Amino acid sequence: MASSLLSSSAKPFSPATKPPTPFATRSQSQSPTLSPRAAAPRFAHGLSAAAALTARRCRALARPIRASQQPPQPQQRRRPEYVPNRIDDPNYVRIFDTTLRDGEQSPGATMTSAEKLVVARQLARLGVDIIEAGFPASSPDDLDAVRSIAIEVGNTPVGDDGHVPVICGLSRCNKKDIDAAWEAVRHARRPRIHTFIATSEIHMQHKLRKTPEQVVAIAREMVAYARSLGCPDVEFSPEDAGRSNREFLYHILEEVIKAGATTLNIPDTVGYNLPYEFGKLIADIKANTPGIENAIISTHCQNDLGLATANTLAGARAGARQLEVTINGIGERAGNASLEEVSSCTSHTMTYLTDREYEFVQEHSGLIVQPHKAIVGANAFAHESGIHQDGMLKYKGTYEIISPDDIGLTRANEFGIVLGKLSGRHAVRSKLVELGYEINDKEFEDFFKRYKEVAEKKKRVTDEDIEALLSDEIFQPKVIWSLSDVQATCGTLGLSTATVKLIGPDGEEKIACSIGTGPVDAAYKAVDQIIQIPTVLREYGMTSVTEGIDAIATTRVVITGDVSINSKHALTGQSFNRSFSGSGASMDVVVSSVRAYLSALNKMCSFAGAVKASSEVPESASVGSKE
Repeated sequence: MASSLLSSSAKPFSPATKPPTPFATRSQSQSPTLSPRAAAPRFAHGLSAAAALTARRCRALARPIRASQQPPQPQQRRRPEYVPNRIDDPNYVRIFDTTLRDGEQSPGATMTSAEKLVVARQLARLGVDIIEAGFPASSPDDLDAVRSIAIEVGNTPVGDDGHVPVICGLSRCNKKDIDAAWEAVRHARRPRIHTFIATSEIHMQHKLRKTPEQVVAIAREMVAYARSLGCPDVEFSPEDAGRSNREFLYHILEEVIKAGATTLNIPDTVGYNLPYEFGKLIADIKANTPGIENAIISTHCQNDLGLATANTLAGARAGARQLEVTINGIGERAGNASLEEVSSCTSHTMTYLTDREYEFVQEHSGLIVQPHKAIVGANAFAHESGIHQDGMLKYKGTYEIISPDDIGLTRANEFGIVLGKLSGRHAVRSKLVELGYEINDKEFEDFFKRYKEVAEKKKRVTDEDIEALLSDEIFQPKVIWSLSDVQATCGTLGLSTATVKLIGPDGEEKIACSIGTGPVDAAYKAVDQIIQIPTVLREYGMTSVTEGIDAIATTRVVITGDVSINSKHALTGQSFNRSFSGSGASMDVVVSSVRAYLSALNKMCSFAGAVKASSEVPESASVGSKE
């Protein structure tokens, strides 16, 4: 695929020559060879039709649609057989989802192991080719989560084609990290280790404090080490490639290919490049890197300047055949290229997508999608302008290039049942299946109890109500402290007070009463009196799931704990005070708020317990002790 575009005049970087300062100014960048007005090609990619095969989706598509209203739907392209360093179909683009790794680096987006497994299952159903499940060396909990995903998701065929995704773990270029990554992913049918080291002059000088020659030697040695463990699929990333010297990039990429790298990921780590610059970078790497025909070129674009999607597409157009993305574009700082945006531009249709995958990530990460977010935002298919409404009434194609039905946003239940207080287990369970949820019998009974409590107070229970209750009842961290009762009083006649009864990890009930500036503040202070863990409330938000006075309130909070509860940053390796998100749902705003606070506290307690347990393991028994 790539060999036909290689330049025979490529000049490898000489270690004896000091590389010039890269990209001093934008005016120094070479002029692009790709016409910005040329029609961008569209590519097939690894998002299969499996995720769309739900009853709700089928009913929506079964309704008669006039030919004049919808464009013809192209046939789904067959997924080529997976070979780590080769794609037999030159137009196929692999989708590498890093929601569970880079996405989780968003402040407050910490997910429990159970939540990560739920999201991983959905990503597999969606059909992504590679799931970067985490950074195993960062914490024992992350290693366990990646291992669980590798064992379950990495060995379970999904969809009509029996697709099994590659399970990938991130590591820095050192043996301890690589050992941890291999321990986590080796259980998958298709394991991958993704290792990286910085290559820009600013990073090598100020962060690594190493010479270019030392960086090349480390990269070459660690890629070879990862292959020596038995991993057949190794991805290498030159961190901050967007600001790295071109000749140095060609040289280090050549060396890691020789060492066994199968995928070369080119990150625009700080979102520095413009689309024509990033496209030119990919084209230059493809044309000037010896041995490039033996590896897949990948992109990883950050969104600091709002160009992540544009840069990713420019990279694909220039020859990249793996695109790294996250659901809803979540990630460090301003986030990453958005899976839904990239996939909508690299295929003619999105009939294989549903909104469930995006909602799962929103629910478990605690990061709300802004209403104007492309593709999946609440306003993406809303038309308020009179001119727009007139056009939509006459012909939907005037103002919609994608039908909301194609991504599962149709909530109408024309042929279904309406759930209420008289609905039985069979009807409720059928609705869960229709919405794409798979839970065991015990989880269903716990959920059904909460459902009945809400149904007694509401005339009709909507899909949104069900999703909120599921998130609150089932998809929660390990229960250490649980809410038994809460009673609050407030108003203009006196101080707000709250009494809270919690059940502790030993099953003992504990009660505390407190005053506050409002009922939620009072309830949180009462919880603090019982649990006695120093915390700081960083974020608090409440939304109404549906309209009406009887709506369920969903609360999301972000807290930080004691400074001793630290995590290791995936890129810098430095410890930082980790934040924890929590969500809760109830028709009572105070109860909803307390549930969310306890959810975050339980996450923090679980993480602190895992860290403590890890510190008590003898060094000889720890992962990576070979080094």
